[in-house]
Amino acid sequence: MNKDVQDYHNALQDDDRAIADVLFEQITAALPKAENKVWHRHPVWFLDGNPIVGYHKLKNDVRLLFWSGQSFDEPGLLPEGSFKAAEARYTSADQVNLKDLKRWLKKSKTIQWDYKNIVKRKGVLERLL
Repeated sequence: MNKDVQDYHNALQDDDRAIADVLFEQITAALPKAENKVWHRHPVWFLDGNPIVGYHKLKNDVRLLFWSGQSFDEPGLLPEGSFKAAEARYTSADQVNLKDLKRWLKKSKTIQWDYKNIVKRKGVLERLL
């Protein structure tokens, strides 16, 4: 775990840190070639510069966000925002369904929208792969 991500985890309360630790472990195992850094103040994983997945503490829970998650066709992920992102929220580590998470992470490698170039394309997303 890089220093910035470790600092992020260290700043969390115990219950939230337990969720973040589970998510970090699973994401890192599933996306070993992904770059991981704190981006917009929370941990995010990138493939070829494109944001794939991240998590962050909200007021009442920890949100797991997949930038292309709406295209995964998964009932456990809810639409977030006006693009293709989808989320799951957790208030305790035991709510993280590892089977679902592993399936979502597998899909995150093959189902991607090009967020890296969204500004250059003036807000238009194109599907990758």
